[in-house]
Amino acid sequence: MANLRDIKRRIGSVKNTRQITKAMKMVSGAKLKRAQTRAEGAQPYAKSLDRVLKQVLASAGEDVSHPLLTSHEKVETVRVILIGSDKGLCGSFNGALNRKTAVWLRDTFIEKGIAVQLYTYGKKTTVIYKSHKSFVSSTINVTPDKYSQESSDLAATMGPDFESGEVQEVYVAYNAFESVMVQEPTFLRLLPMAVETEDETSVATTSDDAADIEYKYEPNGEQLLNTLLPLQLQTLLLQAFLDSGAGEQAARMTAMDSATRNASDLVDRLTLEYNRARQAAITTEIIEIVSGAEAL
Repeated sequence: MANLRDIKRRIGSVKNTRQITKAMKMVSGAKLKRAQTRAEGAQPYAKSLDRVLKQVLASAGEDVSHPLLTSHEKVETVRVILIGSDKGLCGSFNGALNRKTAVWLRDTFIEKGIAVQLYTYGKKTTVIYKSHKSFVSSTINVTPDKYSQESSDLAATMGPDFESGEVQEVYVAYNAFESVMVQEPTFLRLLPMAVETEDETSVATTSDDAADIEYKYEPNGEQLLNTLLPLQLQTLLLQAFLDSGAGEQAARMTAMDSATRNASDLVDRLTLEYNRARQAAITTEIIEIVSGAEAL
C-alpha cells in the first residue's frame, strides 16, 4: 500500500502544479494583450518619424551632416544593450537570446579584437553574463511602466558617448515580437544611425502631386536633425523594450500552456498507474483470502 500512497501523493502534487501553471497562463495572456497593444501602438509613430527624417535629409541636401550619422574611422569599442527579462518560466525566451548573443559577440567583435561594453537588462540575462566580468558594464532592471523613461535616459547617454568617441558603435540585442509563437533574437545597430533619404520616385508614390511639392523647413535642416535624430534613437530603443516585453509575455503564456497540458497528461498516466496498482493489490488480497479458505 506504500506504493499506492506514493502514487496518490504524486498525483496531488502534479495537480497542484497544473493549477499554478494554468493560472500563470491566464495572467500572462492578460498581460500579453496590454503589452502587444503598446508595442503595436508605437509602430505608426516610429514609421512617421522615420518618414519625416527621410524628407528632411532629402530637402537639406548633402552639405548637412550630423555626428550621429557619421561613422568613426576605426572601431575599437562598441556598446551593446542586451534586453532580457527579470522573471523566468518563459521557455527559451532568454536562453535563445543569450546563446545567439554570445555567438554574435564572439564572431563580430571579440575575435577581431574589439572591446565590448555590455549593458544588460533583466536578471535572467545578467546571471548568464555575470561570469564574463570583462563584458558586463552595467546591470539594470526595468519594469514596463519605466520603458519610456529608460529609453530616454539611454538615448541621452549614448549620443554624447558616441560623439565623443568613447564608443564607436552602439547596438541593441533583444527578442523582436513576430507573433505569439515567434520571438526572434534581433541585433540592431543604433549608432551611427542609418537613415535613407527619400528619392523622387519614392516621394512621388505617396500622392499624385507629391513630386511637385517643395518642402521648406524652419529652422534649417541641421537644427531639425539635432532634434529629430536623438528622438529617433529614443524611439528605436523604446520599440526594442516594448517588443521584448510583449515577447516575454507571449513566451511565458506559451510555456505555461505547454506545461499545463503536460501536467494533464502526467496526471492521466499516474491515475492509470494508480488504478492498475490498486487492482493488483485487491487481486492479491482476494487470492490470499481464497487460498486461506481452501487451506481450512
